[in-house]
Amino acid sequence: MPTMFDRTPLRFILVGGVLLIIGWLLPLLMVMGMVPLSYGLAFLSYALSLGGLAAGLYGVWMYGRSR
Repeated sequence: MPTMFDRTPLRFILVGGVLLIIGWLLPLLMVMGMVPLSYGLAFLSYALSLGGLAAGLYGVWMYGRSR
């Protein structure tokens, strides 16, 4: 039975992809004027993008290592 803390490669890849998309959408919405500009939000967007990239790459590494 899957738990919330499964460390499967697919889960890391999916979570990384979602974080990358959110990290991309926030600056887009800020530029379009739908979300107010702020340094904190820009930093959060950068952190989400970086974390998503790291999680996705770790998932790909886990997947390649298991094969």
